[in-house]
Amino acid sequence: MNRDTQRAKAEEFRAMHDRSRILVLPNAWDAMSARVIEDTGARAIATTSAGVAFSVGYPDGEAIPRDEMIYAIARIARVVTIPVTADIESGFARDGREVAETVRRVIDAGAVGINLEDQVHDGTPRLYDLEVAVERVRAAREAADSAGVPLVINARTDVYLLGIGEPDTRFEHAVRRANAYRKAGADCLFIPAVTRCADIERIVPALDGPLNLLAFPGLPTIPELEKLGVARLSVGTRLTLGAMTALKKTVAELLSAGTYDLTSEGATTYADANRLMATRRT
Repeated sequence: MNRDTQRAKAEEFRAMHDRSRILVLPNAWDAMSARVIEDTGARAIATTSAGVAFSVGYPDGEAIPRDEMIYAIARIARVVTIPVTADIESGFARDGREVAETVRRVIDAGAVGINLEDQVHDGTPRLYDLEVAVERVRAAREAADSAGVPLVINARTDVYLLGIGEPDTRFEHAVRRANAYRKAGADCLFIPAVTRCADIERIVPALDGPLNLLAFPGLPTIPELEKLGVARLSVGTRLTLGAMTALKKTVAELLSAGTYDLTSEGATTYADANRLMATRRT
């Protein structure tokens, strides 16, 4: 993808965060799922770090080698025309220099956005110190600026997800971190595991930027989230797990009952799939 096209896609993606309409991001894990998502009408695509890792034989949590993750992002970006934002977890890096390298490579792979979280992937439920986490966001922004791509940085704090601190301290802690990331160059602020309307109503006006939430049990409906001022919703692993569940059921039927009826209404045919994947995109 040439840089002019990539810059245009990045600006298009950034404009989707203006809060005039909630941005719903289905999460792809490979080229096929990305094409299905685009063909169904999504405005943009996010990758799922867990789904990508599962698809090439690793668990979630930066167990997948960085190269493998970037190859997957490149395959997804190659086959679609809509903007792609990449979940790069904690950047596959412990310092700003390595975060910057990851960001440069993700841009070269064709992405126009990233998720960058503040969780330390070392087997313990902890976050980077705020000063370090801010520097990591700043390094990502500087790397993108140097590459000449207005990358949309979705800075994620896992205060709620990991249950950091006492429950009554999490609002202030998460907001303090998110606003610090915004000041360091983030465009959108991601606080997964927030599900209650009362919490969302407090968080939205307290943030200095648009809020991204994660589809989670108990989360309000998309129209309700839009009314609450949520700018963006990510589906996360939900589509990957749904596909795995459907596959498991079909295989179980095949092995137990000896049947494999794939002719239900709306089922994708071989011709449909071949047409979808034969279409040249970028």
